[in-house]
Amino acid sequence: MRTNYMMTVDDVMEELGVKRSKAYSILKQLNAELVKEGYVAVRGKIPRPYWETKFYGCSQRAV
Repeated sequence: MRTNYMMTVDDVMEELGVKRSKAYSILKQLNAELVKEGYVAVRGKIPRPYWETKFYGCSQRAV
């Protein structure tokens, strides 16, 4: 089964067990970091490899 490259608010809610408003807050913060680093950010979504790096210290694909 192929997972989507971009994580949505529902994915964040499930992964962290938080409510929708907190998940949107986290996505907003991570997107702001991407923009600051010069990347294009999609509102309400975050690339899964970036998510894994921020929360697990490395990409799960590399493990």
